[in-house]
Amino acid sequence: MSHTPHELHEEFPDAGEVLHRLKLNDAHFVKQADRYHEVNRAIHRIETEVEPASDDHAEELKKQRLALLDEIGQMVRAEQARV
Repeated sequence: MSHTPHELHEEFPDAGEVLHRLKLNDAHFVKQADRYHEVNRAIHRIETEVEPASDDHAEELKKQRLALLDEIGQMVRAEQARV
């Protein structure tokens, strides 16, 4: 499969250490990050026409990805402020 855009390290390019720390220490972050990757890869499969999907389903997945990204961003910013 080709490069999957919107990976977390691309969305937060200056927060590599913070992402790693959260993966090691925050179970909720891990759950949300895993869900984000799952949704993101599903969108990528749809956009590259590997998997068919209705426009409504694709849009719903994009909304889910955005909501997850917002939540993850809040966790990243909170962790950055903590240290």
